[in-house]
Amino acid sequence: MRRLAACLLPYLTATSLAAAETCPVAPDHSASLDALILEVQRAPTEAQARLISNQMWELWSDAPNEQSQAILDRGMTRRSAWDLHGALEDFNRLVEYCPDYAEGYNQRAFVNFLRHDFAEALVDLDRALTLSPRHVAAMSGKALSLMALGRTDEASLVLDQALELNPWLPERNLAIPGGPLERKGQDI
Repeated sequence: MRRLAACLLPYLTATSLAAAETCPVAPDHSASLDALILEVQRAPTEAQARLISNQMWELWSDAPNEQSQAILDRGMTRRSAWDLHGALEDFNRLVEYCPDYAEGYNQRAFVNFLRHDFAEALVDLDRALTLSPRHVAAMSGKALSLMALGRTDEASLVLDQALELNPWLPERNLAIPGGPLERKGQDI
């Protein structure tokens, strides 16, 4: 029965979902994330850093329960297929159902970024970072959104914070000398 409910969940409205069940607290992966951040800071190669970053994604995408996981997975699948409208519906549903789960906001921000709605992406990225202050991907997304809005000084500061946590981020190339978010007076 639980499996059937999980399969039907993406089709339920957010209102009926909220009425059916309250989202539990998201798993606390802060200690594991802290350990992975230390690992990625010490990674000797980009390939090793990428493996560690993938482990971070596993933590961030660990939703609070089966229902929220089904919504998150469906939204990510739809986004990957460039069904941005469908993905946005799913992430709206996830955020309404689990308002304290950072990844719902981060994923909705990514969809809005892809839609070039950078201001709306920033709102969700700020919420994601309030809930998960060391969410490196949300930080880099915020830097990219700020850059797209022409707010390069702010973008540079946010990217600096993200690179302090993970110096191997692909966005690091934006901060090289001559790059759009060049880190003035700092070594990369």
